[in-house]
Amino acid sequence: MGSPWDGLGQLEVVCDAGPLIHLDEIGHLELLSDFQAVFVPAQVWDEVERHRPGALGSAVRLQKVSVEISSDSRLQTLARTLSLDIGEQAALSLIAYQPVSVLLTDDAAARLAAKALGYRSHGTIGILLRSIRRRLRSRAQISSVLRSLPFRSTLHIRQSLLAEILRELEAEPEDV
Repeated sequence: MGSPWDGLGQLEVVCDAGPLIHLDEIGHLELLSDFQAVFVPAQVWDEVERHRPGALGSAVRLQKVSVEISSDSRLQTLARTLSLDIGEQAALSLIAYQPVSVLLTDDAAARLAAKALGYRSHGTIGILLRSIRRRLRSRAQISSVLRSLPFRSTLHIRQSLLAEILRELEAEPEDV
């Protein structure tokens, strides 16, 4: 299974609240340390502080960034159409200044907006799978984490999608 992360090596990411919260819930927030820089818009920081403050006090170096919501008409139209919250709008506004970055979000609407704006995006599942390719975690470790996700995390994922991801992961040869 090829990866959209392939060839990206060390990269900078702009993080929405979901991956910070969900990675912290499952005890794997340190996987964000593998990125060159993790930028967190102040609006997202405030949201995480309300819902999962421990995620912000971790050993991961998160860079809180003040950002104004872009008045770009494309972003504003997408924000209204997709009902993006203030954190998602801030993350999309920030990535406009960091175009080589990847948006980390678990929100389907934010991922659609990112795609429409020409930005790459990945979520918690992508970060977990990337950790195998980067040799930070074994396939067995991530398989176990994925199986426990519904019980250990507030991440909303269809059971059928999770089962498909696990089937693909377990069908891959070990040396990938």
